[in-house]
Amino acid sequence: MFGLFFFTLFTSGVGEFLCTSSDLEMSYTFCDSTAHAFVFNLTPCSIMKTNIWKATLNWIPRSDITFLKIVFHVWHDGDRAFHWKHLLCSGTDNEYSSCETLKGETLVEEFDIKGLRIQFLKGNYNIIIQGFSDDSENNMVICLNFTMIVKQDVY
Repeated sequence: MFGLFFFTLFTSGVGEFLCTSSDLEMSYTFCDSTAHAFVFNLTPCSIMKTNIWKATLNWIPRSDITFLKIVFHVWHDGDRAFHWKHLLCSGTDNEYSSCETLKGETLVEEFDIKGLRIQFLKGNYNIIIQGFSDDSENNMVICLNFTMIVKQDVY
């Protein structure tokens, strides 16, 4: 059956095994040395059985979220595979209600991740997800380092 991965993070630098199935394993660490109040839930724990993951994010940011740029870096077996930046919150005319989250408030978002738009080959993936509160990417508010092991090629 499908696996579920769920994690709550209140400490920095600690690795956590998130999920395992016959075709996928995932784990994480934080990139920075600051403790975070963070919960993430993703179903199913599979690359083969779905093309959409359901995700829930709960996070208590350490600063107001009026501007938020997300940067994704993905490596496959040590080679750079993907780099993408997306402005989630610009400070004006924001598309997402979470863009008005204040420091200390709980940000709660549910969303789909369309994982099979990318053809995941068998191997080890390192995925760095950074959140910045400025366009110049100098003020990082969160950074997650995921390890994803795809155990078989997706055809």
